[in-house]
Amino acid sequence: MENLKERKVGNLVAENYRYADVFKKYDIDFCCNGGVTILEACKNKNLDYNQVISELQTIETNENSVTDFKNWSPDKLADYIVDKHHTYVRENLPLLIAYSDKVAKVHGDRYPETIEIRNLVERLKIDLISHLDKEEMILFPFIKRLVQAQNENTNVEQAHFGSIKNPVQMMLTEHDDAGDIFKSISFMTLRYTPPTDACTTFRVMYHKLQEFERDLHKHIHLENNILFPSAIVLEATVKK
Repeated sequence: MENLKERKVGNLVAENYRYADVFKKYDIDFCCNGGVTILEACKNKNLDYNQVISELQTIETNENSVTDFKNWSPDKLADYIVDKHHTYVRENLPLLIAYSDKVAKVHGDRYPETIEIRNLVERLKIDLISHLDKEEMILFPFIKRLVQAQNENTNVEQAHFGSIKNPVQMMLTEHDDAGDIFKSISFMTLRYTPPTDACTTFRVMYHKLQEFERDLHKHIHLENNILFPSAIVLEATVKK
């Protein structure tokens, strides 16, 4: 990330598509007008060059996957899921909507699958935001109350949903629904392989979809295989 001043916007996105998110945020065209340097793009938009560069430099290119989440307490894991994965979903769904809508409008006549992809992304947004809200406002707070009750050896009031297995089952079903959407998207995109004549935005959309799917798989894994089972066991040990 050195000597960025004279780097061309389009070339930078070609090297790492994650930089496209920063350019999208500042309405810098990395597609049709990607031949300008970052400095020129900032001047044309009256942007703070140093601020844009700072955001480009914070883009993560590596993931840390060595954490032993199984040894985390359920409340700590719930907070991590919200901070890491729920935040990712809320920040990146609008980008997916914007990319898929633009690609569908420009290329939908030649690549009609892009129209269906846009529709699936819009459905995903509606489903996932509702899903996250239910976890953050209902399920995760109850898990935290269970942990507190265990730590303090106190009782916990019965939740309005009865056993925690009930909302957990709902979350599992909704996870399956989101997974099915991405199975369809993966199939239609030939596992995220853009056409040979695809423009930069087209390619960024495919990369972003694949990145989102990978994050969603990690997200669902943490909940389905670690958080939810531990919460069910915890509920059985806490006094009512």
